[in-house]
Amino acid sequence: MGFFSDFKAFALKGNVFDMAIGVIVGGAFAKLSGSFVGDIMMPPIGALTGKAKSMADKFVALDGNHYDSAQKAIEAGAPIVKYGAFFTTCIDFLLMTFAVFLLVKVVSRMQKPAPAPKPAGPPEPTASEQLLAEIRDTLKARPVR
Repeated sequence: MGFFSDFKAFALKGNVFDMAIGVIVGGAFAKLSGSFVGDIMMPPIGALTGKAKSMADKFVALDGNHYDSAQKAIEAGAPIVKYGAFFTTCIDFLLMTFAVFLLVKVVSRMQKPAPAPKPAGPPEPTASEQLLAEIRDTLKARPVR
């Protein structure tokens, strides 16, 4: 029974649970940013650069033949370079990186700054040090013979 209780304690730790939530939210955000790049940003870029519906449809067939789509080239067994898909992935990466940068900036601003350390003064004298200081002061006050 110790193994299962240890596993339960590990799985329910705060940092493991927070990490699981981060992975789930990160996956959802990746889908969102991928859709934004692929469905919103790239179609106009693809239309400006040619008759492809999306930038992700841009490719070069290395066998020298012309194919109507990357899928048809793949079906024909032609080696292709899908530079449009790579460009789309690069834009997606930059967008994700920028979003994480903004998130880190917002979270760091929301956190309270650490309190400034108080300047360290001299430590309080111990009881024996106080007693010795009193003896010294008493001896100084006595007349010298």
